[in-house]
Amino acid sequence: MPVTSIGLDHAASSERVSTGIPRLDNMLGMKGYYRGSSILVTGTAGTGKSSMAAHFVDAACRRGERCLYFAFEESRNQIVRNMHSIGIDLAQWVNKGLLEFRNSRPTFYGLEMHLVSMHKAIESFNPAIVVVDPISNLIAAANELEVKSMLSRLIDFLKMKGITALCTTLTSGGAVLDHTQVGISSLMDTWILLQAIEGSGERNRSLYVLKSRGMEHSNQIREFTLGSNGAELIDVYVGPGGVLTGAARVAQQAREQFESLEHSQEVERKRRDIDRKKVVVEAQIEALRSAFEAEKDDLEQSITKLKHSQEVHIKETQGMALVRKADDLSQVPEKHAKTKKRGDK
Repeated sequence: MPVTSIGLDHAASSERVSTGIPRLDNMLGMKGYYRGSSILVTGTAGTGKSSMAAHFVDAACRRGERCLYFAFEESRNQIVRNMHSIGIDLAQWVNKGLLEFRNSRPTFYGLEMHLVSMHKAIESFNPAIVVVDPISNLIAAANELEVKSMLSRLIDFLKMKGITALCTTLTSGGAVLDHTQVGISSLMDTWILLQAIEGSGERNRSLYVLKSRGMEHSNQIREFTLGSNGAELIDVYVGPGGVLTGAARVAQQAREQFESLEHSQEVERKRRDIDRKKVVVEAQIEALRSAFEAEKDDLEQSITKLKHSQEVHIKETQGMALVRKADDLSQVPEKHAKTKKRGDK
């Protein structure tokens, strides 16, 4: 199986498959990986690479797809037991014939025999998903160049058959994070980095997508936690001291909740002040309205009295003029003057 057998004329599917972790699907264009693509998960020891692979396998088996798991580090029973701690039951898929493990030490065969046995297993089982965990262990059987050649031919074979491949690789603590030990990152369509962040006296995991060809993907760091309900991605907090995870994130959340509570209480105090001032102002307005109405009544009574006095004065003046038989008609109201003129005629 020479290197020259590698071709670049394989089909490219637009179908998407779930990663098994909902928020990771969201980070990958809201849909997950492309079917038939190659995925690389790198990280230091204990960051959760195998757990991510288990989530991917579990999601595929739930869709009724067959999965083939090549493990070079742990036995099948150990993997099944360990995944129970994060709420994943892989044994049920083994019993249903949807999941098959092929476990062996890298030094048990030479690289070519490993490649041949993997080809035969894939042809026999006909899986939709293949997991290789971890590819970095193959270096124990050969040098880096030979391992890269072998993996290149394997990835090409899987792409030609439209099989989605997920490979994990271990990076050492002092290594550059965006450099893989085997050096096959350029062959992969999606590259996810798991990283340990130390701070506040504890060690926490983080995840981010280094690349994912052909799709819009998030460039944000997420805290990666593992619990009895499986893997979960949590938004990290970026403070003055950098990214906050674990206890530091919880403490920051508590501070923000306290500040939010204080803010809400201050807003409520302001609203109560407004309501009190409104009551006082409305009371003052009502008092002024009452005083105005009272003064208005007094003024209207005074106006009525003045009008009445004026009418009485006019009547008295008219009466005196008639009694005196005044010749000055200007002193007599108009209707009385007309009456006197008719009498003269």
